Amino acid sequence: MKGRVCRCIFTCSLFAITRPSVFAQSTPADAQSTSATRTSAQSTEDIGRVGAAVRLSTYGGGGEVAVSVTHRTNVRAGFNIISYSRGFDKDGIHYSGQVDLKTFEAHYDIYPWAKSFRVSGGVLVYATDPVTASAVVPGNQSFSFGDAAYYSDPANPTRSNGKIVFNRAAPTVTFGFGNLVPRNQSKHFSVPVEFGIAFHGSPKTTLTVSGSVCDSPGGNCRNAASDPIVQSNVISEQNKITDDISFFKVYPIISVGFGYKF
Repeated sequence: MKGRVCRCIFTCSLFAITRPSVFAQSTPADAQSTSATRTSAQSTEDIGRVGAAVRLSTYGGGGEVAVSVTHRTNVRAGFNIISYSRGFDKDGIHYSGQVDLKTFEAHYDIYPWAKSFRVSGGVLVYATDPVTASAVVPGNQSFSFGDAAYYSDPANPTRSNGKIVFNRAAPTVTFGFGNLVPRNQSKHFSVPVEFGIAFHGSPKTTLTVSGSVCDSPGGNCRNAASDPIVQSNVISEQNKITDDISFFKVYPIISVGFGYKF
């Protein structure tokens, strides 16, 4: 009887000693398995994800496409188009102006908390001259270039063409909400909004004049394109316009869109 009791006590003691070590060995394995499962699920969410959107912005109507790079980053590219006409007067000349913004852009989006909020750096490229204008001055009408006053020749009216351009490529800094490639597998639709600035530099003006100008109605008329004094005054007018708009070095970016993840 006494031997049985001893053997029972020995068996229980051995079980008590070895049991914690079994649990200690199995717990890290379970943690590694859980971590691997999470990593696998995250990788599955991030592989082969593409989203597209239509949008309306301060650069016009357009569209964009985004592709996930990592769990917290996307690359995004798009285009914008806006075109409208507007007349304006400058130093006695009535111009027919045309705003024609056709742009392409690319961004690298960072989602710091892997949620909706993002910050982005990118570049925007102007595909056309943003602003152009043209005018035909009626015969005997007065106008000025620089500080010189002229009259349009009735026989060969004065014609003027101008354009305002920015740096062809402009860096951009933006922030926004919404992800075209939601990391939630079941989510497909999004409404991305974005705010920021494009740094396109100081605008530059180009002004050309043709036809004939006169010092008085019908008197001392000459070809504007070949007369050095007239051309000097045209350049002065061109520089004056450039100075007037030199403050416009940045362009605001505000956009809202509707996206779908494929």
